[in-house]
Amino acid sequence: MKSACLSALGSLLALTGCGMWSYPSLEVVESVDLDRYVGKWYEIARYPTSFQRGCVGVTAEYSLREDGRIGVVNRCRKNTLDGPEESIEGVARVADPQTNAKLKVTFFWPFEGDYWIIDLDEDYQWAVVGMPSRQYLWVLSRTPTLDEAIYDAIVARLPDKGYDPARLQHTPQPPAETE
Repeated sequence: MKSACLSALGSLLALTGCGMWSYPSLEVVESVDLDRYVGKWYEIARYPTSFQRGCVGVTAEYSLREDGRIGVVNRCRKNTLDGPEESIEGVARVADPQTNAKLKVTFFWPFEGDYWIIDLDEDYQWAVVGMPSRQYLWVLSRTPTLDEAIYDAIVARLPDKGYDPARLQHTPQPPAETE
């Protein structure tokens, strides 16, 4: 857990420093219904990051808090799907109330990182999250797998958003849970 905390701190320092440079505008989705967005998401793919090195079976769980912010719990297994679980808790706030698509996430106060929803399924079954610097990118799904045709369509739109699809790495996930 200690290594996850230190890695997250390093990533947030990197995120907050991104404001020093100018990047092309990054379009976000028109609007996000936070009531529909909260819940559990599985990471399908991501740009490699130092703070997620060795992470597989990655999930993010979002919950609405009474203070209007969003609770965040990120979990991963180290190196294998049977590896030890690491988790970190944070909080997000809406940075753009007109769309709810731009959030600021904090794991260690006072450092905030951008969390911009740049592509979103109309039924909230998948989402793509990035940041204006294009340094980070995540493809998320409500299920541990994402239909290949949907994934390919998401990836095909990334260059128009200033992202290099070749940098994406798939995130191993356990088989879907049966209910």
